[in-house]
Parts: sequence; structure tokens; C-alpha cells
Amino acid sequence: MFSVTLKEIVEEFQLEVVTGRGNLEDVLVTTPDVNRPGLQLAGYLDYFGADRVQIIGKVETSYLESLPTNERYKRLDKLFSYSFPCAVVTRGLEVFPEMIEVSEKYKIPILRTKDITSNFLGGLIRYLNVQLAPRVTRHGVLVEVYGEGILILGESGVGKSETALELVKRGHRLIADDLVEIRRVSDKTLLATAPDRIRHFIEIRGVGILDVKNLYGMGSVKVMESISLVINLELWDENKNYDRLGLDEQYTEILGIKVPSLTIPVRPGRNLAIIVEVAAMNLRQKSMGYNAAKVLSDRMMRELRESQE
Repeated sequence: MFSVTLKEIVEEFQLEVVTGRGNLEDVLVTTPDVNRPGLQLAGYLDYFGADRVQIIGKVETSYLESLPTNERYKRLDKLFSYSFPCAVVTRGLEVFPEMIEVSEKYKIPILRTKDITSNFLGGLIRYLNVQLAPRVTRHGVLVEVYGEGILILGESGVGKSETALELVKRGHRLIADDLVEIRRVSDKTLLATAPDRIRHFIEIRGVGILDVKNLYGMGSVKVMESISLVINLELWDENKNYDRLGLDEQYTEILGIKVPSLTIPVRPGRNLAIIVEVAAMNLRQKSMGYNAAKVLSDRMMRELRESQE
């Protein structure tokens, strides 16, 4: 199970710490779900997700304001007794003294933001979905080519890094070399990045380690990209029949998500960078409804029928 500390959330969203400043590094958030405790403040606490960040917005604040002081304390005391990670008050609203009292009693931090509730809630969910997503590490290279994230896989020494370097020279961007950390952020989306320690570095055998960002500028690198296509590089096998038309769709499954994939044989004289560029453009054409292989196949079948008639 992955987790995020409250300190990281505070720094990411520039939150004001109202109470609990001393234990932000010790409090862990382990679920991307958040909760607005309207029903809980009204007294219904069944199925309450105590592992979630609690968001106190305008509606919750208005309801608490309508209660007598002693009743407000009782409702808040009951809510905070469930020991959730923290409460975030939005819109820069005033924090009730009773809320501060019970937060100190149960040692639950109270944070505050000036953002409106819906904006902050959406941003927090997106952030937690990425940080807490299931993940796996693959040995390969990830590049962005014409806006498409291309994951290049293959045996060590097959030419993955050299292909990525040539693509960078042609104006595309490097995300990761050698190790690619892949996260499943939704049922359809895989986001990938490089481990912090090797980000923006690339290894070329015979040359050594290169800093792509310093060599080619900030426009040559990117921190994170979704994976649209997997390209498997393998040494050319004379006894193997490779797909020449592209009618059969191939997929590679990563974290339960099927990603379109291609197998490209490698031998001297093949310009792999150009092949990857064409593969990216062809993928985009397919996503827009045009499949060149299918068009050619339909044309040949139509001409065959006409000749038979």
C-alpha cells in the first residue's frame, strides 16, 4: 500500500496549517477518496470512511453555524473521535473554536485553503490518484513522440537508448531511460515517469551517461506521460514471420490495462527513430478513425470482386 504524508499535501496545495503543525510528517493518507461530512455532522455515522481526508466547505460550515455552541461541540467531538487523517476547511472560512478544541483533543490536524470547495476537492482527488496508484517498474525507455507516449521495450543492448537519443535530436522528448515507473491512475490510463535519481539521464554504451536536459535543453525532456503505445524491439530472426500489413491488432497488458503494441525487428540499416515516428503518427490516425491497412485491404478486395464480375 502506498501513502502520502500530510506535509506533502500541504506543500503541494500550499495549505495553511491551523492546528497540528508538529505531526504533519507522521500522518499518512492511504486512499484517494475524500469525504464531505455533511451527513456525519447531522448524526449519521454508519459507513463513515475514517481513512479519508474530510473537506469542510460552505454547506458544512453554515450547518455548524446554525447549531447552539454546546450542540456544535458535541457533533464535532463525535466526528473527530473517528480519527481521520485531517480536516480541510475551504474558501478561507473561519474555523470554529470548538473545531480547534476537538482537533487538539484528538490530535487531528486542521488545514485551510482559499480555493472553492469543488476546485480543491477535484485537485486533491487527482493528486492522490497519481500518488497512491498501483505501480510497476519496467526496464525500457519512454519517449513522447508527436504527443503520444511510446514505451520502448527490448533486451539489453538492442538499441532502446540510442533510438531515444535520436528521437530527442529530432525534436521529441525523453521521459525515462533504463527504468520506467508505471502507475495505473484509472481503468484506462497508465502514467509513467522515471525514478528521481536517474530522471533526464540516458546511458549510451561506449559513451557513458548523458544529461539530456543539459545537452538539449528543457524542451527535450518531460517529467510524466501517459502510455499510448508499446514498441518491442528484437533482433531480426530470419525464421520468424513479421506482420507486414498491420491488420492484426497486438496488445501488451500492463497493470490490467491492454495497450496497443508493435514488434519491430532490428538489424543494421534500419532507422528505428523514423519507424517510431511513423508508428506514433499511424497510432494517431487510427484513433481518429483512419486505418491505412484496412483501407488498402478493402480496396484490394473491391478490385478482386470487380475482376471476378
